[in-house]
Amino acid sequence: MKITSLPKLQTERLLLRQLKENDNQVILFLRSDEAVNAFVKRPKTNTIEEANNFIDKINKGIDEQNWLFWGITIKDNPELIGTICLWNFSEDKKTAEVGYDLHPKFHKQGIMNEALVNILTYGFEVLNLDTIEAFTHKNNEPSKKLLTKNNFNHIEHRKDSDNLDNFIFSISRNK
Repeated sequence: MKITSLPKLQTERLLLRQLKENDNQVILFLRSDEAVNAFVKRPKTNTIEEANNFIDKINKGIDEQNWLFWGITIKDNPELIGTICLWNFSEDKKTAEVGYDLHPKFHKQGIMNEALVNILTYGFEVLNLDTIEAFTHKNNEPSKKLLTKNNFNHIEHRKDSDNLDNFIFSISRNK
Protein backbone atom coordinates (compact mmCIF):
# COMPACT_ATOMS: atom_id res chain seq x y z
CA MET A 1 0.00 0.00 0.00
CA LYS A 2 1.68 3.17 -1.16
CA ILE A 3 -0.94 5.81 -0.46
CA THR A 4 0.57 9.16 0.50
CA SER A 5 -2.76 10.82 1.22
CA LEU A 6 -6.33 9.59 1.45
CA PRO A 7 -8.02 10.03 -1.92
CA LYS A 8 -11.50 11.51 -2.08
CA LEU A 9 -13.78 8.98 -3.76
CA GLN A 10 -17.08 9.78 -5.43
CA THR A 11 -20.12 7.77 -6.40
CA GLU A 12 -23.32 8.92 -8.03
CA ARG A 13 -24.64 10.35 -4.74
CA LEU A 14 -21.74 10.20 -2.30
CA LEU A 15 -18.42 11.78 -1.48
CA LEU A 16 -16.02 9.68 0.61
CA ARG A 17 -13.48 11.93 2.29
CA GLN A 18 -11.07 12.16 5.19
CA LEU A 19 -12.49 12.94 8.63
CA LYS A 20 -12.21 16.53 9.82
CA GLU A 21 -12.30 18.01 13.30
CA ASN A 22 -15.80 19.38 12.74
CA ASP A 23 -17.06 15.81 12.22
CA ASN A 24 -16.67 15.29 15.97
CA GLN A 25 -20.40 15.56 16.83
CA VAL A 26 -21.33 12.88 14.29
CA ILE A 27 -18.40 10.66 15.33
CA LEU A 28 -19.58 10.98 18.93
CA PHE A 29 -23.07 9.94 17.82
CA LEU A 30 -21.91 7.04 15.60
CA ARG A 31 -19.63 5.66 18.30
CA SER A 32 -22.14 5.99 21.16
CA ASP A 33 -25.61 5.42 19.66
CA GLU A 34 -27.19 2.16 20.79
CA ALA A 35 -28.71 1.37 17.38
CA VAL A 36 -25.46 1.98 15.49
CA ASN A 37 -23.47 -0.07 18.00
CA ALA A 38 -25.98 -2.85 18.66
CA PHE A 39 -23.79 -5.41 16.89
CA VAL A 40 -20.34 -3.89 17.41
CA LYS A 41 -17.93 -4.70 20.21
CA ARG A 42 -15.93 -1.51 20.69
CA PRO A 43 -15.45 1.02 23.45
CA LYS A 44 -18.21 3.61 23.54
CA THR A 45 -17.22 7.19 22.80
CA ASN A 46 -18.68 9.35 25.56
CA THR A 47 -17.38 12.90 25.03
CA ILE A 48 -16.43 15.36 22.29
CA GLU A 49 -12.85 15.10 23.52
CA GLU A 50 -12.93 11.33 22.93
CA ALA A 51 -14.43 11.92 19.46
CA ASN A 52 -11.65 14.42 18.67
CA ASN A 53 -9.04 11.91 19.90
CA PHE A 54 -10.60 9.25 17.68
CA ILE A 55 -10.45 11.54 14.62
CA ASP A 56 -6.81 12.38 15.42
CA LYS A 57 -5.98 8.67 15.83
CA ILE A 58 -7.67 7.78 12.54
CA ASN A 59 -5.92 10.54 10.59
CA LYS A 60 -2.54 9.67 12.14
CA GLY A 61 -3.11 6.03 11.14
CA ILE A 62 -3.82 7.13 7.57
CA ASP A 63 -0.59 9.15 7.53
CA GLU A 64 1.30 6.12 8.83
CA GLN A 65 -0.36 3.90 6.19
CA ASN A 66 -1.99 1.66 8.81
CA TRP A 67 -5.49 1.99 7.34
CA LEU A 68 -7.70 3.94 4.99
CA PHE A 69 -10.74 5.50 6.63
CA TRP A 70 -13.34 7.60 4.84
CA GLY A 71 -16.20 9.70 6.10
CA ILE A 72 -19.35 9.23 4.04
CA THR A 73 -21.25 12.34 2.97
CA ILE A 74 -23.99 13.13 0.46
CA LYS A 75 -22.34 15.04 -2.42
CA ASP A 76 -24.19 18.31 -1.90
CA ASN A 77 -24.01 18.21 1.91
CA PRO A 78 -20.65 18.12 3.76
CA GLU A 79 -22.17 16.67 6.95
CA LEU A 80 -20.86 13.24 7.86
CA ILE A 81 -23.47 10.44 7.77
CA GLY A 82 -21.26 7.39 8.23
CA THR A 83 -17.83 5.88 7.80
CA ILE A 84 -16.18 3.10 5.83
CA CYS A 85 -12.63 1.83 6.09
CA LEU A 86 -10.08 -0.66 4.88
CA TRP A 87 -7.87 -1.73 7.75
CA ASN A 88 -6.28 -4.75 9.40
CA PHE A 89 -4.06 -5.27 6.35
CA SER A 90 -2.15 -8.51 6.10
CA GLU A 91 1.63 -8.30 6.26
CA ASP A 92 1.92 -8.72 2.49
CA LYS A 93 -0.80 -6.04 1.95
CA LYS A 94 -2.90 -8.47 -0.14
CA THR A 95 -5.78 -8.83 2.34
CA ALA A 96 -7.69 -6.14 4.22
CA GLU A 97 -10.81 -5.92 6.32
CA VAL A 98 -13.66 -3.56 5.50
CA GLY A 99 -15.64 -1.90 8.27
CA TYR A 100 -18.53 0.55 8.14
CA ASP A 101 -21.24 2.33 10.07
CA LEU A 102 -24.09 4.60 9.06
CA HIS A 103 -26.41 7.02 10.82
CA PRO A 104 -29.79 5.26 11.27
CA LYS A 105 -31.74 8.00 9.46
CA PHE A 106 -29.84 7.00 6.31
CA HIS A 107 -30.51 3.25 6.56
CA LYS A 108 -32.41 1.44 3.80
CA GLN A 109 -31.47 3.99 1.11
CA GLY A 110 -28.71 2.02 -0.62
CA ILE A 111 -26.06 4.41 0.71
CA MET A 112 -23.83 1.80 2.32
CA ASN A 113 -24.13 -0.42 -0.74
CA GLU A 114 -22.99 2.48 -2.94
CA ALA A 115 -20.06 3.21 -0.61
CA LEU A 116 -19.07 -0.45 -0.33
CA VAL A 117 -19.09 -1.01 -4.10
CA ASN A 118 -16.78 2.00 -4.44
CA ILE A 119 -14.41 0.74 -1.71
CA LEU A 120 -14.30 -2.77 -3.20
CA THR A 121 -13.37 -1.31 -6.58
CA TYR A 122 -10.70 0.86 -4.96
CA GLY A 123 -9.34 -2.05 -2.91
CA PHE A 124 -9.07 -4.44 -5.82
CA GLU A 125 -8.16 -2.07 -8.67
CA VAL A 126 -6.01 0.58 -6.95
CA LEU A 127 -4.57 -1.22 -3.92
CA ASN A 128 -4.34 -4.50 -5.84
CA LEU A 129 -5.75 -6.48 -2.91
CA ASP A 130 -6.49 -10.17 -3.47
CA THR A 131 -9.07 -10.50 -0.68
CA ILE A 132 -11.31 -8.23 1.36
CA GLU A 133 -12.88 -9.57 4.53
CA ALA A 134 -15.72 -8.35 6.71
CA PHE A 135 -16.51 -9.35 10.28
CA THR A 136 -20.15 -8.87 11.21
CA HIS A 137 -22.34 -10.00 14.09
CA LYS A 138 -24.28 -13.19 13.36
CA ASN A 139 -27.56 -11.35 14.09
CA ASN A 140 -26.80 -8.24 12.01
CA GLU A 141 -29.13 -9.13 9.14
CA PRO A 142 -28.75 -5.83 7.21
CA SER A 143 -24.95 -6.18 7.20
CA LYS A 144 -25.07 -9.84 6.19
CA LYS A 145 -27.52 -8.95 3.39
CA LEU A 146 -25.24 -6.11 2.20
CA LEU A 147 -22.22 -8.41 2.10
CA THR A 148 -24.07 -11.22 0.34
CA LYS A 149 -25.48 -8.77 -2.22
CA ASN A 150 -21.88 -7.76 -3.00
CA ASN A 151 -20.71 -11.35 -3.52
CA PHE A 152 -19.03 -11.86 -0.16
CA ASN A 153 -19.10 -15.46 1.03
CA HIS A 154 -19.59 -16.53 4.62
CA ILE A 155 -16.45 -18.42 5.65
CA GLU A 156 -18.13 -20.87 8.00
CA HIS A 157 -14.97 -22.65 9.21
CA ARG A 158 -13.29 -19.41 10.38
CA LYS A 159 -14.01 -17.89 13.76
CA ASP A 160 -13.28 -14.39 15.08
CA SER A 161 -11.28 -15.10 18.23
CA ASP A 162 -11.99 -11.54 19.47
CA ASN A 163 -15.76 -11.94 19.10
CA LEU A 164 -17.27 -15.39 18.72
CA ASP A 165 -20.62 -13.79 17.80
CA ASN A 166 -19.10 -12.50 14.53
CA PHE A 167 -19.39 -14.21 11.19
CA ILE A 168 -16.48 -13.74 8.79
CA PHE A 169 -17.23 -12.94 5.16
CA SER A 170 -14.73 -12.74 2.31
CA ILE A 171 -14.56 -11.68 -1.32
CA SER A 172 -11.64 -12.25 -3.68
CA ARG A 173 -10.57 -10.26 -6.69
CA ASN A 174 -11.54 -11.62 -10.07
CA LYS A 175 -8.22 -12.51 -11.66
